[in-house]
Amino acid sequence: MIAMRFRESEYDTIKRKADKANLNFTEFVTRSALDKPIIVMDGLNDILKEQKAIEKNLNQLITLCNMGKIACPDLSKLLTQYSGVYDRLNDICGRFE
Repeated sequence: MIAMRFRESEYDTIKRKADKANLNFTEFVTRSALDKPIIVMDGLNDILKEQKAIEKNLNQLITLCNMGKIACPDLSKLLTQYSGVYDRLNDICGRFE
């Protein structure tokens, strides 16, 4: 273990950056010092929540089909929603090329 000293303002700035990167303070400082990549994907949590909601709806439709309650559901709305999620994920990933 090695102790380091920071000015309070410097510590606060590094801590904010670490939080934004979803890393703890030590991980952030180590990656920074070793020139390892630190990737922050703004908006990813919202997209993943939407994707999970679409998957939940799809699973419910599959369950209803397997139970014989519906025969041939219209999946065009789910396909459109999923396509939108996919496009937004591609946009986010494109920022890191």
